[in-house]
Amino acid sequence: MPLIEFTDRGLYCPQGAFYIDPWRPVDKAVITHAHSDHARPGNGSYLCHTLTLPLLKLRLGDNVYQPVEWNEPVLINGVRVSLHPAGHIIGSSQIRIEYQGEVWVVSGDYKTENDGISGAFEPIPCHAFITESTFGLPIYNWKPQNRIFDDIQNWIRKNQAEGKTSVLIAYSLGKAQRILPALAAVTDNIFLHGAVWNVHQTLVEAGIDLPAVQKVHLDAPKETFKNSVVIAPSGAEQSPWIRRFQPFEVGICSGWMQVRGNVRRRNADAGYALSDHADWKALLSAIKATGAEKVFVTHGFQAALSRYLNELGIQAAEVKTEYGEDEEGAPAITEDTAGTDQVSDPEKGGEEQ
Repeated sequence: MPLIEFTDRGLYCPQGAFYIDPWRPVDKAVITHAHSDHARPGNGSYLCHTLTLPLLKLRLGDNVYQPVEWNEPVLINGVRVSLHPAGHIIGSSQIRIEYQGEVWVVSGDYKTENDGISGAFEPIPCHAFITESTFGLPIYNWKPQNRIFDDIQNWIRKNQAEGKTSVLIAYSLGKAQRILPALAAVTDNIFLHGAVWNVHQTLVEAGIDLPAVQKVHLDAPKETFKNSVVIAPSGAEQSPWIRRFQPFEVGICSGWMQVRGNVRRRNADAGYALSDHADWKALLSAIKATGAEKVFVTHGFQAALSRYLNELGIQAAEVKTEYGEDEEGAPAITEDTAGTDQVSDPEKGGEEQ
């Protein structure tokens, strides 16, 4: 019997009687990270990483939570469960399950470049590996983070010289925290949209060291934001909310900006292919590093990646899941939703990258 079954509620471990990132309510859920397509309400209990706990409380409210550290094993009905760094966002984890000598790993979402804030991705030897494929095409090939940060900083300096506010579109959980150190190196005036502010404050209160920022207040004088940097979630660039920053330029931080036409379609002035997911080469290297005999490919370009893996001699199969419905590119955010982070992707139906 396999250690993971793919059911209509989610990834189920029958030996342990628990689910990993279920998309329908279950008794016991093990959570890879706090993005809302992987951590949903209604479960009886939640096992998660210590740094994911405050984020789950922010998004899901009071529940039965069991936080653990990375590499801290827990026995669930005889199944040994441990969490390991995924490098996706703060607290994101791969789930390793072991039973009677068999080891399976559920990656959740991951990236292999160490961003300095999310924990370095840790390849885990296993018999079966369940991988995402959000950017599972060869065209997705990320520049190093420091080079992208250089580009963003130069854009901000240009805007400052022209007396413009720099508005960066970045998902409230993950990307917004990742870019902060780069922004703080070129300005002391960083403002956050309410959705980003809520996440920021939660992480600061949990002990995460982040640069000083301010919240965008709707009644603040227009001059407050002159030459500043504003971070807002996807959709804000298409809403009346953004008008208070005029004159401004908009830059979008997303892996989808790798495709040049997406910058134009989003009516942005600049696009930065900064992703919290592995690109094509990183997906292949991560999969090979596990030594897995069987690979299950989930949300994204799973057909292309699974086909290529089979051509390499790695047994792979596609699996349909309900992940990737959370983060990137939203309907326009209005004043009524200015304090929330309910955004989604109109282009891909997928999560922010």
